[in-house]
Amino acid sequence: MNIRTRLLLAAFGASALAIAAMTIGFNVLLARSLSHNASDLARTRANAELAALQPKENTLEPGDLPDHAGESQFWVFSRGKMLQAPRSPKAVGLAARSLAGGGNRFLDVDSADVRLYATPAIYEGRRLGTVVAGVSLAPYEQTRRTALIGSLALSLLLLLVVALAARWVLAAAFRPVERMTREAAEWSERRLERRFELGEPHDELTRLAGTLDGLLDRIAASLRREQRFSAELSHELRTPVSRIVAEADLALRRERSGSEYRAALEVVLRNAKDVASTIEALVAASQQEAGLISGTADAYEAASKAIGGCEHRASEHGISLELERPAAPLRVGVDPELALRTLQPVVENAVRYGRGHVRLSVARNGTRIVFLVVDDGPGVREDERERIFEAGQRGTAGQNGDGNGAGLGLALARRLARAASGDVEVLPSDHGGRFAVSLPRV
Repeated sequence: MNIRTRLLLAAFGASALAIAAMTIGFNVLLARSLSHNASDLARTRANAELAALQPKENTLEPGDLPDHAGESQFWVFSRGKMLQAPRSPKAVGLAARSLAGGGNRFLDVDSADVRLYATPAIYEGRRLGTVVAGVSLAPYEQTRRTALIGSLALSLLLLLVVALAARWVLAAAFRPVERMTREAAEWSERRLERRFELGEPHDELTRLAGTLDGLLDRIAASLRREQRFSAELSHELRTPVSRIVAEADLALRRERSGSEYRAALEVVLRNAKDVASTIEALVAASQQEAGLISGTADAYEAASKAIGGCEHRASEHGISLELERPAAPLRVGVDPELALRTLQPVVENAVRYGRGHVRLSVARNGTRIVFLVVDDGPGVREDERERIFEAGQRGTAGQNGDGNGAGLGLALARRLARAASGDVEVLPSDHGGRFAVSLPRV
């Protein structure tokens, strides 16, 4: 059973209960009102007959009957005798006689559908008899039955109207949902630009559509980032793999000396390590984003390992590396390997573009540990501070670099940092490059 059917049943059920309650209440109130009217009529006519009586010594003498006497039934009792009685069924006459001698009271004779009212005839403090008036309840019963049948018919008509109106309203309300469902089923994973586009949010469904459109925008942006990242990864892996293939092919073309084979194997090993490091970093990023990696690391130790991993490249470029020890031990809330893989690409980038010196410092900044990497190279232009973190993009300073790729790359470094609730960003600098790697503090 779908939601629209359940809502229709709920609306119909609630309406049925409300209409049933109103119908029952109406008929109960009408019945009480009719009963009250019949009692008032019987009391009024009994009092009118009482006023027409003439006291005579210790008894009563019936006077002229009221104008409406032909429509009613009157009994007059005095001293145990019936002075006046209408034509009526025996059961009604016996019921009227049973009221003689009592006080003011009503009595219904169900078999004859008559209501009797008795009132004592008291003159100058003496009770001389009793007057009983009868009223037929048949017209009132007929009115009540007619009202019951009419209210039931009206209730059924209202239920039908409510059901049709609820069905129409729900169909109109769910029409955008059906459209969204149909369109979503027709979309493919290649149509990232498709949106529901129900206009400005003005109700729950249009707000839902707007929220889903926003979600699709974020998913599309994420997929585009992944596509760019995959392209960068392909580029980063293609270079070391091509070197491995080329070096191995060159080494196998002719016989070489042991030192030449050793040099070739060193090149193969170095590029194979770059490939392994890139793959391991991607796996670590995926695990971190999925929440599968947890742990802590010493910030200074991670920085020291990052410096150590770049010493060979720094010596080749004639770059001196400096690591400043923090005043107090600091720990980051990420796995040691993840901290190293996040920090090392930034240090490698500084070594690549630095002219002679690279400095790495560690400090606490609120709830984060900030690794500040400073080099004396050409720096990063203001309009390139974000672009250099995009897959496959290099800044203007890359024209003076070695052109051999950045290992893990700045894009992957930022992804690793953000997966751990940190970040990698370029800070303003008038002299050289300044990169800040922030990771959560323990």
